[in-house]
Amino acid sequence: MLTNHTLIASLQQTLRNSTKQALSNWRPPQRMSVKDWAIKYRWLSSLEAAKPGKYRIEVTPYLQWENGPLDALNDPVVEEIVCQKSAQVAWTSGVLGNALGAWVDVDPSPILVLFPKEGAAKDYMAEKFEPMVEATPRLSAKIDLRSRKAQQRQLFKRFPGGFLKLVGSNSPASVKSLPTPRVAIEEPDDCNANLKNQGDSIKLAKERTKTYDLPRKKIIIGGTPTIAGLSAISAEMDLSDKRIGMVPCPDCGQEHALSFDNLLCLEDDELNHPVYKTKRPETAYYVCPHCGAMWDDDIKNNAVKRGRWVATAPFRGIAGFYLNELYSPFPGSRMAVLMEKWLTAKHDAELGDTGSIIAFTNSSIGIPYEYKGDAPDAENLQERALDYEPGTVPSGGLILTAGVDIQHDRIEVIIRAWGRGEESWLVYYDRLYGNSLIIEDAVWSELDKVLFASYPNELGFNLRLSAVSIDSSDGTTSDAVYKYVRSRQGRGIAHVMAIKGVGSLDKVIFSRPGQVMQTNASNTKAAKYGVAIFNVGVSKAKDLLIGEGGRITLTGTGP
Repeated sequence: MLTNHTLIASLQQTLRNSTKQALSNWRPPQRMSVKDWAIKYRWLSSLEAAKPGKYRIEVTPYLQWENGPLDALNDPVVEEIVCQKSAQVAWTSGVLGNALGAWVDVDPSPILVLFPKEGAAKDYMAEKFEPMVEATPRLSAKIDLRSRKAQQRQLFKRFPGGFLKLVGSNSPASVKSLPTPRVAIEEPDDCNANLKNQGDSIKLAKERTKTYDLPRKKIIIGGTPTIAGLSAISAEMDLSDKRIGMVPCPDCGQEHALSFDNLLCLEDDELNHPVYKTKRPETAYYVCPHCGAMWDDDIKNNAVKRGRWVATAPFRGIAGFYLNELYSPFPGSRMAVLMEKWLTAKHDAELGDTGSIIAFTNSSIGIPYEYKGDAPDAENLQERALDYEPGTVPSGGLILTAGVDIQHDRIEVIIRAWGRGEESWLVYYDRLYGNSLIIEDAVWSELDKVLFASYPNELGFNLRLSAVSIDSSDGTTSDAVYKYVRSRQGRGIAHVMAIKGVGSLDKVIFSRPGQVMQTNASNTKAAKYGVAIFNVGVSKAKDLLIGEGGRITLTGTGP
């Protein structure tokens, strides 16, 4: 018969064995995935969707495909989700909206969302996020939009376990905020690349996550690309595994990524439309590149439902997705509509207006627009080179201008002579080394010697500079630039200008700034020095020089 001591020891051993077995079988609780949350709990408001009601992920099937962006949000090895996209693919609602909703409801934390401007952040809050909260019961139970309690503000919403903060890329204080494991960036191509001289706003936003680690750390970046070589979303995509949507043909079963190369329409030789010529965009159809089968919109949309994501580059922590408007199921993206846009864009380009074709390339095809021109090659340039002494103006030169680039350890100067028909010649180029951050440094005196000198023309007379432009976009050197520009105006050169490049597509090449009054209360550093900034539309300048039919060509035998 067991004694009390033996019985207690036996019970303790049984308890230890049971505990050990329970611990060996224990697994950490799995949070509901973003995709599952959206399917189960998300509702759409009439303010954010044409068809309000229960969210249906099958409407945008590419978000339902395995290994898509919603799956990547819960993939423990994915740190960043990138999408280079066209318009009309429901990224903002289907990915950003679902991610925010799921994080607020089932996996709360601080969340930061960066928009190009504060106005865009306000629009998103009023037109997308707040309607989603109001329409989704589980969210409205977490965020009281009608109350000012718990620090609820227009662009700041607190909820149990975290908060959501929306900011514009033009506000340094907002972007450089508290650490957060989740950051989303909308339309990075439009975000500020030099946030009031404090750095790239996208990089600053990403910095907010550096104290966190996977699997909770997530960065979402989605946007439409702009110009090749300048596109932020394209640069992000290049670092990813570049997943493309492979769609099977219902006839032959072969897969391919949907391409505008396969979008065609019928022609009628008897037509002579002022824009479409002989083409009939209302007959647009899609052709399978493997078997030649013709798809209408219904066939295409059904084929997309059976698609899948395929990575085309090595994975290094960034899941990248490319989506063009052909994948879109929405009425505004029907083939006939896309064909009309494409034909109109080509017609406008033939008349010299590339705005429509740039917009179509970016917003429908979803790729950066690459300027094309008949740029001269090195051999042709060498054959056309004139023999004249450096520092001398060729006989055709009538006006001298200088462009000055400011680097931290040097100042680079180019002086060009200009003649009739916009012909120009290089007169002077040099790098002046020194500390350009300090106006008292000798390098600025060396710049004076170059800019205020006279240059002999081959015909026997001397020329002085008529205009000088100095780059002031680097915030660390801008104080010295503004001091220099202010003190050199009216000292023998008609125009000494501080300039700054603007990447906006609709920004004209040159525009005169308004009058600037010197005041200590001014909001800009330039105004405090009494200096006006001349903005340069770099996109239009690039189009003028190297775009289709641009000026940098070598056609004909003349210069």
